[in-house]
Amino acid sequence: MQDVLAPLLFAIMAFLYASVGHGGASGYLALMAILGTSPALMKSSALILNVFVSLIAFVQYYRAGHFRWNLFWPFALASIPLSYVGATLPITDSLYKKLLAVALAIAIARMLFQPVDKAESKPVPLLGALAIGGVIGLLSGMLGIGGGIILSPVILLLGWGRVKETAAVSALFIFVNSMSGLSGLLQKGFEPNAEITTWLIAALIGGFLGAYQGSFKFNLQTLRYILASVLLIAVAKLYLT
Repeated sequence: MQDVLAPLLFAIMAFLYASVGHGGASGYLALMAILGTSPALMKSSALILNVFVSLIAFVQYYRAGHFRWNLFWPFALASIPLSYVGATLPITDSLYKKLLAVALAIAIARMLFQPVDKAESKPVPLLGALAIGGVIGLLSGMLGIGGGIILSPVILLLGWGRVKETAAVSALFIFVNSMSGLSGLLQKGFEPNAEITTWLIAALIGGFLGAYQGSFKFNLQTLRYILASVLLIAVAKLYLT
């Protein structure tokens, strides 16, 4: 039963995350914890799935014309090297995850009651974006996620981008950070999960369908609720594991 159910769950998780421009690492980590995957394999498996699903999401959102380079590069410039560093650091403090869960819970509340997109977005301050990107990059490497789950609410709450622009930027942000994090794990040496191929195929199918629906079909209110749901999954994962 688990051999059939696990790929289905990974496909559903990829669909939900890709629809809002995310790779799904937080959700994959939660599923792997439920499935009893060895902690030594969880981070690398999540990052591998993240790379492929986030790339699919980015391509779909880019094709739909939602990507803004000037909203992407200031965050990525600092996050990429620090994601590599973060992947090489051990995580021993459970309090950190609980604090991050609280921060994401606040973001959920703000997301659900945030007004609709404004016609104009505020300019992104360079130093602020570099600082935020660096912190998110370090944390994403440490946790085995791409960082979009943190970056998305920051951009939206500060008014720097619209919902679908944020999804497009987050997708590429997750991709480059996941690649950087994987590079750090390769430097340390890691063994791939024997089940990763099956999970990857399922995630690719779900990710493609979700990214297409999110970039071309879903309206902004639907995306807002899906993003809040995705953040809630991340909160549960961070708080309970």
